[in-house]
Amino acid sequence: MTRKDIALKNLWRRKGKSFFILAGLVIAVATVVGLISFVTAMTHTINHQLEKYGANILIVPKTDNLALTYGGMTLGGVAFETREIRESDLAGIATIKDAASIAAVGPVVLGGVEIENRHVLLAGIDFDATRILKPWWKVSGALPGPDEVLLGAETARILGLGIHEPVFIKDRAMSVAGVLAPTGSQDDQLIFTTMGTAQVLLDKPGVVSMVEVAALCNACPVEEMVAQISEKLPDAKTMAIQQVVRGRMETLNHFQRFSYLISGIVVFIGGLVVLVTMMGSVRERTEEIGIFRAIGFRKKDVMEITFIEAAVLSAIGGVLGYLLGYGATRLGFLLLAKKEAAMVLLNPTLAAGALLMAMAVGLAASAYPAFMAARMDPSRALRSL
Repeated sequence: MTRKDIALKNLWRRKGKSFFILAGLVIAVATVVGLISFVTAMTHTINHQLEKYGANILIVPKTDNLALTYGGMTLGGVAFETREIRESDLAGIATIKDAASIAAVGPVVLGGVEIENRHVLLAGIDFDATRILKPWWKVSGALPGPDEVLLGAETARILGLGIHEPVFIKDRAMSVAGVLAPTGSQDDQLIFTTMGTAQVLLDKPGVVSMVEVAALCNACPVEEMVAQISEKLPDAKTMAIQQVVRGRMETLNHFQRFSYLISGIVVFIGGLVVLVTMMGSVRERTEEIGIFRAIGFRKKDVMEITFIEAAVLSAIGGVLGYLLGYGATRLGFLLLAKKEAAMVLLNPTLAAGALLMAMAVGLAASAYPAFMAARMDPSRALRSL
């Protein structure tokens, strides 16, 4: 009978202790795998949502205005100078170092117009870029052409206009191509048309009021891109809109550090379970170990038997722990957020790491019991028979 056979028979004969060791390892590994899988899935989800978030770089004209606003109320300001953004200058954005990270550039020209004795803010935009910049838009009807407009939800309600109805802006007859569904933003109170049409109506040829830039891929160096755009547009002010994204990522980073702390504690407890159980198993087998030593087993043979037992249980614990952790994470996402459950993927690297961690914990915790078994005096063990 080989040492491997002896170790396997020992595990089978002491099923209770084997199950106890296995349970400790499975719980430890499953906890670590579950936490890591959760953080990875949430990071995946946030990165995926960033692509749909809209613009995160805003370019506005430099101004020396000191706006007097408080709580959403505008009281006026002290104006010194306002520079316009020339539309021709926007071509420089495509030449920056990280231009490949730009998903869309959306110039906007703004100005007040009067429709049916009401003052309305007219916005001329690039509707192709808007599909990327404002993916949450839902339009009833169609996007406007050169002689058409798109009404915000509040604008349509207040003006009492619907799709295909005529509207006159500065004596120019236009048609309502569509109505924007409520967005909960200022877009609800605007009237939109094409860039060229708005520039003509507002008498702002070749200039824009602001520019929205979408550069929201996971690895985009937004701060560096802001600096690069500022160099190309020295007469404009370029800003990064990152507060919401940063807040979500910081929260996730805090949870990640907390999960590592919890994982360390659980792994330590799992190691203690293995240590205590293996020591109890060695003490129970005093006579058996004495017989092995008496018939010629060396110290390293006794230690090897103990390590084989620990290795077998650790390997099983690593596999079961990974499957349990993965399954629990996926089930949690299915119950809480079905759409995000697809982000919980089988990770071969994490599976290998779970197996190695279980083996390391199991063998390390078995080192002292194995050494204790090897040091056992065979004559003393035989006298206990």
